[in-house]
Amino acid sequence: MRITIILIFILFCSFKGISQQKLDDFGRIVLTADYPENKDLPHEARQLLLNKLQQVTSNYGLAGTSIDSRFVITAKINVLSKDLVPGPPAKVSQKIEINFIIADLVNQTIFSNTSISSLGIGTNENQSYIDAFKRIDFKNVKLKELIEEGKNKIISYYLTNCDFILKEALIDTKQGRFDKAIYDLSIVPEVCQQCYFKSLDTLAKIYQRKIDTEGLIIFKKANAIWASGLNIESAEQATELLGDIPLNSSAQKEAKQLVKRIEQKLRADQKARWEFKLKQYNDKIALKKESMRIAEEQSKREAIANEKSANRNFELDKMRINSYREVAVTYAKNQPKQITTNRFIFLR
Repeated sequence: MRITIILIFILFCSFKGISQQKLDDFGRIVLTADYPENKDLPHEARQLLLNKLQQVTSNYGLAGTSIDSRFVITAKINVLSKDLVPGPPAKVSQKIEINFIIADLVNQTIFSNTSISSLGIGTNENQSYIDAFKRIDFKNVKLKELIEEGKNKIISYYLTNCDFILKEALIDTKQGRFDKAIYDLSIVPEVCQQCYFKSLDTLAKIYQRKIDTEGLIIFKKANAIWASGLNIESAEQATELLGDIPLNSSAQKEAKQLVKRIEQKLRADQKARWEFKLKQYNDKIALKKESMRIAEEQSKREAIANEKSANRNFELDKMRINSYREVAVTYAKNQPKQITTNRFIFLR
């Protein structure tokens, strides 16, 4: 048992290390660097432009793993002049204007934009673009102002639309779209404190309803399996399912009652086999509780180490919040990707 608990702790820490970056992207403003496929901009030059956009977001702490790609930083390229420079070797000289844009892809709204001109010279058009992009300083004051204005507009969006976001989440919840509701509330940035805390309170209720509903579905399936056989085989199948009910689901009460009914029904000669299966079920529940205890202790140690104290202790709440965000990550990954050409209507 001790070895098993140690393994759980190792797995917990491993998961934390692998997924924490994605989970931490929730609750803060993230700008996704993106640029539409454009036949007028060679692929290699496009990749360098994307890298430059990512440098800008990283420099101002807004880079992320694109869990939510609603808010983007992109660009529109205008060629102001193009000349052929005699050689050898002959070269292409281009003066280009890069219009940097922060926008909302969902509403197709531009939050902020600024233009920077750059001169590029290369042996061909692609190299000319690359040279021009390399000359752009991602610490340019214009880009700083672009980021600040865009960030403020995003904050303003959440403050203005908070009630609508909460209302939509509750509608999704009533219609059984729990994961979508959790996702939409999980991406509210912490910096929008009033809306963030409202979302967090609503998230707790939606998440509980989600695990209650899912737990009840599992229980009903397990109960039906048991009722169809009323023998040791159906008992084993039923308890296997019952072990998948979330620990804090209200269906745990019905699950325990079903386990008792099964135990009372089985004949004496089936008891030994049943007791082994029951031990597996109890061990599964115990391991879930132990995993939760380890996570709580870890959070407490982090809170003490960081000497963080506030009206809400974020370290102690982290495990609960991460449960919501894990649902949101899974939901985001399962969404179909939008067609790129339809994502940038505002650039036309």
